[in-house]
Amino acid sequence: MNKNTGQSGVFPLFKGVPLRRILVALFVLQIFLAVGLTAYLSIRNGQKAVNEVASELRYEVANRVEQNLQAYLSTPRQVLRGNQNIIDIGLLKMENLAAWESYLIKQLEIFPDAVVLTASNEQQEHLGVEKLNDRQYLLRKADKSTGSDLYTYKIDSLGQRTQLPEAIKNYDARSRPSYQAAVTAKKFSFSPIFTSITEPTLLISASQPIYNSQGELLGVNSTLTHVSQIGNLLQNIKVGKSGQVFIIERSGLLVASSTSEEPFRLKNGKPIRLAASQSGNAFTQASAKYLETKFSNFDEIQSLQQLDFSFDGKRQFLEIRPLQGEPNVNWLIVVAVPEADFMGQIDRNTQTTIFLCLGALGLATLLGIIAARWITVPILYFSTATKDLADFTKVESVAIQGIKEVEVLGESFNEMMQHLRKTFTAQITKNEELELQVKQRTQELQQEIQERINSQRKLEQHNRALAELTNHKAISEGNLETAFKIITEKAANALEVERVGVWLFNSDAYGGLRQRTKLQCISLYERSNQKHSAGLERDRADYPIYFKSLTSARIIAVTDTSTDLRIQELWDEQLEPKNIVSLINTSIWVGGEVVGTVLYEQIDIPRIWELSEQNFVSSIAEFVALTLEVCDRKSAESALREAEEAAEVANRAKKTFLVNMSHELKTPLSSILEIAEALQNEVYGAVTAEQRQFLNTLESSGKNLLELINQILELTDIESSKIQLQLAATSIPELCDYSLSFVKNLALQKNIQLSVQIPEELEPIEVDERRIRQVFINLLSNAIKFTHDGGKVWIEVQPTSTNEYIFFSVVDTGIGMLSDDLFQLFQPFVQVENASTRRSAGTGLGLVMVQKIVELHGGTVHAESQLGKGSRFTVKLPWKKVREEEVIINY
Repeated sequence: MNKNTGQSGVFPLFKGVPLRRILVALFVLQIFLAVGLTAYLSIRNGQKAVNEVASELRYEVANRVEQNLQAYLSTPRQVLRGNQNIIDIGLLKMENLAAWESYLIKQLEIFPDAVVLTASNEQQEHLGVEKLNDRQYLLRKADKSTGSDLYTYKIDSLGQRTQLPEAIKNYDARSRPSYQAAVTAKKFSFSPIFTSITEPTLLISASQPIYNSQGELLGVNSTLTHVSQIGNLLQNIKVGKSGQVFIIERSGLLVASSTSEEPFRLKNGKPIRLAASQSGNAFTQASAKYLETKFSNFDEIQSLQQLDFSFDGKRQFLEIRPLQGEPNVNWLIVVAVPEADFMGQIDRNTQTTIFLCLGALGLATLLGIIAARWITVPILYFSTATKDLADFTKVESVAIQGIKEVEVLGESFNEMMQHLRKTFTAQITKNEELELQVKQRTQELQQEIQERINSQRKLEQHNRALAELTNHKAISEGNLETAFKIITEKAANALEVERVGVWLFNSDAYGGLRQRTKLQCISLYERSNQKHSAGLERDRADYPIYFKSLTSARIIAVTDTSTDLRIQELWDEQLEPKNIVSLINTSIWVGGEVVGTVLYEQIDIPRIWELSEQNFVSSIAEFVALTLEVCDRKSAESALREAEEAAEVANRAKKTFLVNMSHELKTPLSSILEIAEALQNEVYGAVTAEQRQFLNTLESSGKNLLELINQILELTDIESSKIQLQLAATSIPELCDYSLSFVKNLALQKNIQLSVQIPEELEPIEVDERRIRQVFINLLSNAIKFTHDGGKVWIEVQPTSTNEYIFFSVVDTGIGMLSDDLFQLFQPFVQVENASTRRSAGTGLGLVMVQKIVELHGGTVHAESQLGKGSRFTVKLPWKKVREEEVIINY
């Protein structure tokens, strides 16, 4: 079959895309690349030209600023140099400042840029002349005639003076920066920028020290300039369309700016220096902040720096250079120019270029469509013919006529048909190979599925073993022998290994600290004969590497025991004779340390330990650790019970002894007191004064001893919980009043003032009134005992905000005590020792009784004291009148 056809396979990368579109696209692409490259190079060269122009502009502007500043700052040098010459020839003298007045006025006419000319001497005299306009001047004068005060006069063109009301008391020019700068430098020098004392502005001075022939300082001749004049100088310099120039000090403070902004802010009428980064001008502020980011310290800038940065999304050019040539004028000149000042014409040229490119692209597209149509018409015939080739096996060749390129395409089509026949045959063979590969892969997948089933079965087996151990009674009760037998047996069956053993490090003689010098087998299970054993040992000296491995790794999984270095020490004696080819060790951790290991041994067939198996053995180790911890806890609980029983027996014995001894002592002691009283009453005859003194001592000692016995008995009853509190609603005011009345006689003997501070309308408190009275009386008696004659003792009562508790404080102005002694107060038979307490007798049981009674009521006792200033004992008791709804709210 012969047809004039073409073939669309010329561009296989564009399969399915009409050839006409491909030709047009390629043609347009070439034009687009050529025009685009031209436009890119044009824009790039324009940008480069902008950078060069901007660099030159910044450089020239900075040069101009530097020249103007140097010229401006050179004027004071010329003025002061001329004054020095006149002083040298004797026409002017520093000792006679009155002769300077007319001379300084003439100088201001010659040098209008010098705003203020001054002369000051070491005699605290000062003269300053300032030019207001061509006809008026200001004269500032301070000397002996003004009483060292600085007066200001206005001088008109006729020389007439008018005194102004402003005056500065005790003015000393020697303390001003202009004078001190010259004295410090000992030569011509500029001062730092400083604040004027007569008006809210900033000044800078140039000063020349004046010396006599002996080198003694006579005074200082200065010129003062308003810093704002430097800003006026910068405003006369144009920097592009919207560029700026500003001067900063090395500290970052603003000196002057080409904008109208002042370099200071007024605060309470006084000028405060302004940092450039705090400028109110956004462009100046952004430039300064960029420089602070670029340079950590402005002292690093020693030469010209040309930089650029972004502000409001636009590029800005920046130049910074140090101003040199004048002493103490260490300033930086900054020139900032927006790129937009130069890019206007370039942007317009870029737009023109883009429009030309779009026109060229449109024209190229039209020409491409015409050319593509001329080329693709004959190919369409070939495309139609190829649609009939459904069965390529019946087509032998295609005869092609027409365009030369199409004829070549037809020949390629014929070659393709031959290639397709060969490809079809090869494809059949390939399909047969693929079927074989699919079959092999299916078998592999079946094997993987079976392995997954086995893994799942093992996992279920592990989980079942762990669940059984979790519920086993021997583990929960800490029965080591039974628990270890169950654990090793379950682990061996679940993991399907021959031997599982629990090995523990040896401990000290009391079963405490693990020495780690020896491993002892506590329980070993052999799965093949279902046998349990124990007693094997391994010394650290024989197996140092193995012991180190046990304490440095939680799991040691060994597939081949003959090659693993960690257990090579065991190979000859322990592993090879028993044909142990694989093993896995897991450490037992108790209390943050390794106390032993669980060892699993595989016989005959090597084994790769899977992750699930390693997790399982870790769980088994945790069960062993749990059993050990439970056993230790059971032992501790048993020891605690034995100690409690022993303490109870000792307590009962102590109580019995104290009761018996107290009764045995009280009977003869009562007889002694009765006899002493009878002798004092002279029942058996008259007694001498010395005998009466002895009898008084005997009676006092006996009563103290009887009180001590009674307190010991009562304390014993409290500690043995024999006392049953008789709780009843008790009036708080009555409780306090009764307690004070009980100690009233003691207070009268020492002229001590008693009082009570109680809030009104307090609800009753539920306490054992007799016991609480005993507490208050004991505390009040102690307070009176340790308070000097004429002192004060009082009771304070204060409930909490929730009414849940109430505080009773017994306060005195007595001798007090050191804070370090407070902890001894509530110990039985202990008294705090100092010079005052030694004179006051006591048993040391009173405060112990107070604490015990208060604690029986569910309260606490707290003591505060300061040596020489008194003490405060506070009793905190539950207030039973708390309402239920208040408790709920506060909860």
